[in-house]
Amino acid sequence: MSFLLHQARFFTTVNHLRDLPPTPQPEIAFAGRSNAGKSTAINILCNQKRLAFASKTPGRTQHINYFSVGPADAPVAHLVDLPGYGYAEVPGAAKAHWQQLLSTYLQSRAQLCGMILMMDSRRPLTELDQIMIDWFAPTGKPIHALLTKCDKLTRQEMTNALRATKKSFADYKAAGYRGELTVQLFSALKRVGIDEAHELIESWLIPEAKGESAEADAAQ
Repeated sequence: MSFLLHQARFFTTVNHLRDLPPTPQPEIAFAGRSNAGKSTAINILCNQKRLAFASKTPGRTQHINYFSVGPADAPVAHLVDLPGYGYAEVPGAAKAHWQQLLSTYLQSRAQLCGMILMMDSRRPLTELDQIMIDWFAPTGKPIHALLTKCDKLTRQEMTNALRATKKSFADYKAAGYRGELTVQLFSALKRVGIDEAHELIESWLIPEAKGESAEADAAQ
Protein backbone atom coordinates (compact mmCIF):
# COMPACT_ATOMS: atom_id res chain seq x y z
CA MET A 1 0.00 0.00 0.00
CA SER A 2 1.36 3.41 -0.95
CA PHE A 3 -0.45 5.40 1.77
CA LEU A 4 -1.17 8.10 -0.78
CA LEU A 5 -4.16 9.24 1.27
CA HIS A 6 -1.88 10.14 4.16
CA GLN A 7 -0.63 13.01 2.00
CA ALA A 8 -3.94 14.87 2.19
CA ARG A 9 -4.63 18.51 2.98
CA PHE A 10 -7.51 20.96 2.79
CA PHE A 11 -7.89 22.52 -0.67
CA THR A 12 -11.11 24.52 -0.95
CA THR A 13 -14.77 24.81 0.05
CA VAL A 14 -17.54 25.17 -2.52
CA ASN A 15 -21.15 26.23 -1.97
CA HIS A 16 -22.23 26.70 -5.60
CA LEU A 17 -21.68 24.59 -8.69
CA ARG A 18 -20.15 27.57 -10.49
CA ASP A 19 -17.34 27.55 -7.93
CA LEU A 20 -16.24 23.94 -8.51
CA PRO A 21 -12.49 24.01 -9.14
CA PRO A 22 -11.34 23.49 -12.75
CA THR A 23 -8.78 20.95 -11.55
CA PRO A 24 -8.14 17.99 -13.89
CA GLN A 25 -7.24 15.44 -11.19
CA PRO A 26 -9.61 12.53 -10.43
CA GLU A 27 -12.06 12.96 -7.55
CA ILE A 28 -13.69 10.55 -5.14
CA ALA A 29 -16.89 11.73 -3.46
CA PHE A 30 -17.73 10.82 0.12
CA ALA A 31 -21.50 10.87 0.65
CA GLY A 32 -23.82 9.84 3.43
CA ARG A 33 -26.62 10.74 5.78
CA SER A 34 -25.90 13.37 8.40
CA ASN A 35 -23.99 11.86 11.32
CA ALA A 36 -23.21 8.62 9.45
CA GLY A 37 -19.52 9.05 10.30
CA LYS A 38 -18.38 10.53 7.00
CA SER A 39 -15.91 13.12 8.29
CA THR A 40 -14.53 10.69 10.87
CA ALA A 41 -13.91 8.11 8.14
CA ILE A 42 -12.07 10.63 5.96
CA ASN A 43 -9.88 11.60 8.90
CA ILE A 44 -8.93 8.04 9.80
CA LEU A 45 -8.34 6.99 6.19
CA CYS A 46 -6.03 9.98 5.77
CA ASN A 47 -4.38 9.32 9.16
CA GLN A 48 -5.25 12.79 10.44
CA LYS A 49 -7.34 13.97 13.36
CA ARG A 50 -9.06 17.08 12.01
CA LEU A 51 -8.65 17.12 8.25
CA ALA A 52 -12.43 16.92 7.85
CA PHE A 53 -14.45 18.54 10.60
CA ALA A 54 -16.33 15.83 12.50
CA SER A 55 -19.22 17.41 14.37
CA LYS A 56 -21.58 15.84 16.89
CA THR A 57 -24.24 18.14 15.44
CA PRO A 58 -25.85 16.50 12.38
CA GLY A 59 -26.04 18.73 9.33
CA ARG A 60 -22.91 20.71 10.20
CA THR A 61 -21.23 20.02 6.84
CA GLN A 62 -23.20 22.26 4.49
CA HIS A 63 -20.67 22.76 1.72
CA ILE A 64 -18.62 20.63 -0.64
CA ASN A 65 -15.16 20.38 0.92
CA TYR A 66 -12.17 19.46 -1.23
CA PHE A 67 -8.99 17.80 0.03
CA SER A 68 -5.91 17.45 -2.15
CA VAL A 69 -4.12 14.11 -2.14
CA GLY A 70 -0.47 13.57 -2.97
CA PRO A 71 2.58 15.86 -2.85
CA ALA A 72 1.75 19.47 -2.02
CA ASP A 73 3.39 20.78 -5.19
CA ALA A 74 1.80 18.16 -7.44
CA PRO A 75 -1.50 16.75 -6.14
CA VAL A 76 -2.67 13.64 -7.94
CA ALA A 77 -6.31 13.55 -6.80
CA HIS A 78 -9.00 15.09 -4.61
CA LEU A 79 -11.26 13.67 -1.94
CA VAL A 80 -14.61 15.46 -1.92
CA ASP A 81 -16.63 15.61 1.30
CA LEU A 82 -20.26 16.18 0.29
CA PRO A 83 -22.92 17.74 2.55
CA GLY A 84 -24.64 15.25 4.81
CA TYR A 85 -28.26 14.65 3.89
CA GLY A 86 -31.48 13.77 5.68
CA TYR A 87 -31.28 15.85 8.85
CA ALA A 88 -34.85 16.87 9.70
CA GLU A 89 -34.07 20.20 11.38
CA VAL A 90 -32.26 21.70 8.39
CA PRO A 91 -34.44 24.48 6.86
CA GLY A 92 -36.31 23.59 3.67
CA ALA A 93 -34.45 26.13 1.54
CA ALA A 94 -31.11 24.67 2.62
CA LYS A 95 -32.32 21.15 1.83
CA ALA A 96 -33.36 22.23 -1.66
CA HIS A 97 -29.99 23.89 -2.23
CA TRP A 98 -28.09 20.80 -1.05
CA GLN A 99 -30.23 18.52 -3.21
CA GLN A 100 -29.46 20.56 -6.31
CA LEU A 101 -25.78 20.77 -5.40
CA LEU A 102 -25.45 17.05 -4.70
CA SER A 103 -27.46 15.69 -7.61
CA THR A 104 -25.86 17.93 -10.23
CA TYR A 105 -22.34 17.33 -8.92
CA LEU A 106 -22.79 13.54 -8.84
CA GLN A 107 -24.38 13.35 -12.27
CA SER A 108 -22.21 15.78 -14.22
CA ARG A 109 -18.75 16.09 -12.66
CA ALA A 110 -16.41 14.58 -15.26
CA GLN A 111 -13.49 14.28 -12.82
CA LEU A 112 -15.50 12.07 -10.47
CA CYS A 113 -14.28 8.46 -10.62
CA GLY A 114 -16.37 6.90 -7.86
CA MET A 115 -18.44 7.42 -4.73
CA ILE A 116 -17.85 6.17 -1.20
CA LEU A 117 -21.31 5.88 0.33
CA MET A 118 -21.41 5.97 4.14
CA MET A 119 -24.33 4.14 5.70
CA ASP A 120 -24.89 3.50 9.40
CA SER A 121 -24.64 -0.28 9.66
CA ARG A 122 -27.70 -0.28 11.93
CA ARG A 123 -29.82 1.40 9.22
CA PRO A 124 -28.33 0.69 5.77
CA LEU A 125 -29.95 1.68 2.49
CA THR A 126 -32.50 4.15 3.77
CA GLU A 127 -34.71 5.86 1.21
CA LEU A 128 -32.27 8.78 1.03
CA ASP A 129 -29.30 6.44 0.48
CA GLN A 130 -31.20 4.88 -2.40
CA ILE A 131 -31.84 8.33 -3.88
CA MET A 132 -28.08 8.96 -3.87
CA ILE A 133 -27.51 5.69 -5.71
CA ASP A 134 -30.23 6.55 -8.21
CA TRP A 135 -28.65 9.96 -8.89
CA PHE A 136 -25.26 8.35 -9.47
CA ALA A 137 -26.49 5.34 -11.46
CA PRO A 138 -26.54 6.97 -14.92
CA THR A 139 -22.80 7.65 -14.73
CA GLY A 140 -21.90 3.94 -14.64
CA LYS A 141 -19.16 4.74 -12.12
CA PRO A 142 -18.48 2.56 -9.05
CA ILE A 143 -19.98 2.89 -5.60
CA HIS A 144 -18.34 1.39 -2.55
CA ALA A 145 -20.43 1.41 0.63
CA LEU A 146 -18.94 1.61 4.10
CA LEU A 147 -21.29 0.21 6.74
CA THR A 148 -20.09 2.49 9.52
CA LYS A 149 -20.24 2.10 13.29
CA CYS A 150 -20.29 -1.68 12.95
CA ASP A 151 -18.71 -1.90 16.42
CA LYS A 152 -22.20 -1.18 17.76
CA LEU A 153 -23.48 -4.47 16.30
CA THR A 154 -23.07 -8.07 17.40
CA ARG A 155 -21.18 -10.38 15.09
CA GLN A 156 -24.45 -11.86 13.82
CA GLU A 157 -25.94 -8.41 13.24
CA MET A 158 -22.84 -7.41 11.25
CA THR A 159 -23.21 -10.52 9.10
CA ASN A 160 -26.89 -9.78 8.53
CA ALA A 161 -26.27 -6.12 7.62
CA LEU A 162 -23.55 -7.05 5.15
CA ARG A 163 -25.63 -9.83 3.58
CA ALA A 164 -28.72 -7.61 3.24
CA THR A 165 -26.74 -4.80 1.59
CA LYS A 166 -25.07 -7.20 -0.84
CA LYS A 167 -28.49 -8.57 -1.78
CA SER A 168 -29.83 -5.07 -2.41
CA PHE A 169 -26.80 -4.26 -4.54
CA ALA A 170 -27.34 -7.47 -6.51
CA ASP A 171 -30.90 -6.31 -7.17
CA TYR A 172 -29.54 -2.98 -8.49
CA LYS A 173 -27.21 -4.89 -10.83
CA ALA A 174 -30.07 -7.09 -12.02
CA ALA A 175 -32.07 -3.95 -12.74
CA GLY A 176 -29.31 -2.64 -14.98
CA TYR A 177 -26.90 -0.65 -12.81
CA ARG A 178 -23.72 -0.53 -14.92
CA GLY A 179 -21.11 0.41 -12.33
CA GLU A 180 -19.49 -1.70 -9.63
CA LEU A 181 -21.40 -1.92 -6.35
CA THR A 182 -19.37 -3.16 -3.41
CA VAL A 183 -19.75 -3.01 0.36
CA GLN A 184 -17.77 -3.64 3.52
CA LEU A 185 -18.04 -3.26 7.27
CA PHE A 186 -16.28 -0.24 8.77
CA SER A 187 -15.60 1.14 12.24
CA ALA A 188 -13.36 4.12 12.86
CA LEU A 189 -13.50 3.48 16.62
CA LYS A 190 -12.34 -0.14 16.41
CA ARG A 191 -10.33 0.37 13.20
CA VAL A 192 -12.33 -2.24 11.31
CA GLY A 193 -12.04 -2.25 7.52
CA ILE A 194 -9.58 0.64 7.23
CA ASP A 195 -6.98 -1.21 5.15
CA GLU A 196 -9.65 -2.64 2.84
CA ALA A 197 -11.20 0.78 2.20
CA HIS A 198 -7.80 2.40 1.83
CA GLU A 199 -6.70 -0.09 -0.80
CA LEU A 200 -9.90 0.24 -2.81
CA ILE A 201 -9.81 4.05 -2.83
CA GLU A 202 -6.21 4.13 -3.98
CA SER A 203 -7.02 1.62 -6.73
CA TRP A 204 -9.59 4.09 -8.05
CA LEU A 205 -7.14 6.98 -7.94
CA ILE A 206 -4.24 4.97 -9.37
CA PRO A 207 -5.79 2.23 -11.54
CA GLU A 208 -2.44 0.63 -12.27
CA ALA A 209 -2.06 -0.11 -8.56
CA LYS A 210 -5.10 -2.40 -8.78
CA GLY A 211 -3.55 -4.22 -11.72
CA GLU A 212 -0.25 -4.65 -9.91
CA SER A 213 -2.04 -6.00 -6.86
CA ALA A 214 -3.93 -8.54 -8.99
CA GLU A 215 -0.72 -9.64 -10.68
CA ALA A 216 0.97 -10.10 -7.31
CA ASP A 217 -1.94 -12.21 -6.05
CA ALA A 218 -1.81 -14.37 -9.19
CA ALA A 219 1.90 -14.94 -8.77
CA GLN A 220 1.48 -16.31 -5.25
